[in-house]
Amino acid sequence: MKAIRISITAICFLLTFSLFSQEKKTFKVHTVAFYNLENLFDTVNDTTKFDERSPIMEMSANREEVYIKKVRNMARVIADIGSDVTGNSPALIGVSEVENRKVLVDLVNDPLLIDKDYGIIHYESPDVRGIDVALLYQKKLFRPVSHSSHEVKIYDHNTKERRQTRDQLLVSGELDGDLMHIVVNHWPSRSGGEAKSRANRVAAAKVSKRLADSLQSIDPYAKIFIMGDLNDNPTNESVKKVLKAENEKEDVGLKGIYNPYENMFRKDGLGTTAYRDAWSLFDQILITKPLLEKDYSSYRFYKAEIYNRNYLISKHGRYKGYPFRSFSSGFTNGFSDHFPVCVYVVKETNK
Repeated sequence: MKAIRISITAICFLLTFSLFSQEKKTFKVHTVAFYNLENLFDTVNDTTKFDERSPIMEMSANREEVYIKKVRNMARVIADIGSDVTGNSPALIGVSEVENRKVLVDLVNDPLLIDKDYGIIHYESPDVRGIDVALLYQKKLFRPVSHSSHEVKIYDHNTKERRQTRDQLLVSGELDGDLMHIVVNHWPSRSGGEAKSRANRVAAAKVSKRLADSLQSIDPYAKIFIMGDLNDNPTNESVKKVLKAENEKEDVGLKGIYNPYENMFRKDGLGTTAYRDAWSLFDQILITKPLLEKDYSSYRFYKAEIYNRNYLISKHGRYKGYPFRSFSSGFTNGFSDHFPVCVYVVKETNK
């Protein structure tokens, strides 16, 4: 891409830039994002879950006040993601670490988001902590066609007993007329150590790969986004060997997968979450080959980003420089222990 010159019109959310030589083209642009909302739980004890382990439920006072602030903080970030490029909040955003549909309803009805008219696609997962994934979509931009939930079978390293984890969410629908497929993930954690828990994330990756393969068997040109908190880096086995994600566009075959976050991690040392002064890039959005084509008559990949704006970074204390988390020995009035990630898709407009 040569001599890129970008201007944004606040009303139409269009990009105008030069793709080749001096030929100018005008494009629609939308944001597709993912955000781990860090323990977005309500204040009601659900006897079917271990939600009493959530930071809000562990508080002895001011739960409702904290919950309202937590929802507002999440709404603020979602409203901001991609807005400096598109003039709008995400057309689609996958989320994780949400307790139930109620918290999502409260989130999309926050004053900062209510005018966006987000729809919600959510299933209850069997996760022992009671946390789920979901997809939020702007109804004026995206029309769901189908959605389904898919279980991930994992087993305890020592006892070999089945452990419950988050299901994966598959949503198919039309973004401004273009058929898209979104797989929303929150893969098993590294509890017990990366090596001992690796098989669990490999199992999760196999579910995502099976979903992608199934879609591609019907349509080899399916536009698929595989997004989520993978609890693995772009270079780990689950992503590189199971999903077979490539870090260079030219290496991606017809049914292949491109990971724009691998070079950010390997070459630039960037991350979305930090632990003991080491960065990990667990939050990723991977895309299939058709989103990389040069024919912009339908939506194509433009660029990827870690949304690590200054206000999302902790300024002091033991977590200085880390994502400004919501909970650390109580409520911090922060946001999340993960940065959001997003990709931008563009389509040439007809003048």
